[in-house]
Amino acid sequence: MAHQAGGRRPVPRPGPETPEAQAYLEDYAAFLHAVPFPSLVVDHRWDVLLANTAFRTLFRDVEPHPTAMPGDNFLRFVLFHPDAATVLEEHESSWCLPMLAHFAKNVERHGHDHGLQAIRRDIAQDPIMEAAYRQGLPHWLRAVGEQAAEHDGAVRPLRHPDPRWGVTDCRLVVETTRILDDMDCIRLTLVLREARRTPSGHRRRRRAASHLSVVPEPF
Repeated sequence: MAHQAGGRRPVPRPGPETPEAQAYLEDYAAFLHAVPFPSLVVDHRWDVLLANTAFRTLFRDVEPHPTAMPGDNFLRFVLFHPDAATVLEEHESSWCLPMLAHFAKNVERHGHDHGLQAIRRDIAQDPIMEAAYRQGLPHWLRAVGEQAAEHDGAVRPLRHPDPRWGVTDCRLVVETTRILDDMDCIRLTLVLREARRTPSGHRRRRRAASHLSVVPEPF
């Protein structure tokens, strides 16, 4: 998929509305840092409110980007960062398309949200990403079923920079609490599995701005 978006900084993220909510997040951050697997708290825009050390370690080698860093907005990272495919294996089918499906549902639910509309504009400005959203996503959902877009329980491949993990799989576990739910937030944890063998000659790769495989080739 293409990754041309990035000319504007994302809409600033609102903080917790009350001191009590802020105090809760501060304590929740302490809890999150005790989790050994990559874990983060995001709102409905996928703005990252909290992320633990294991999450930062997973993405420690990605290059700086003005609008698509994983610790700022995870959706923007998956869609627009050129290094995303070096960490998130099977990037298009396992990460991009499920995230686009989730984004499409949130646009329906929060149609006037300025943050979501900013992401939608960036998708529209990228011809390949727009093709994925308008053509590839419906085609993919018809082929694999709506359940493939669900995050909770999904097993997805990734490449960890720590060779003890290497190329492996993670199970996504999505949770919330009463207070997080009141903030329209969820916690996403990537439960890592043991490293699996990598075919000989396989190398890390940057995502290329090439034709989208789920969209039919033009004649």
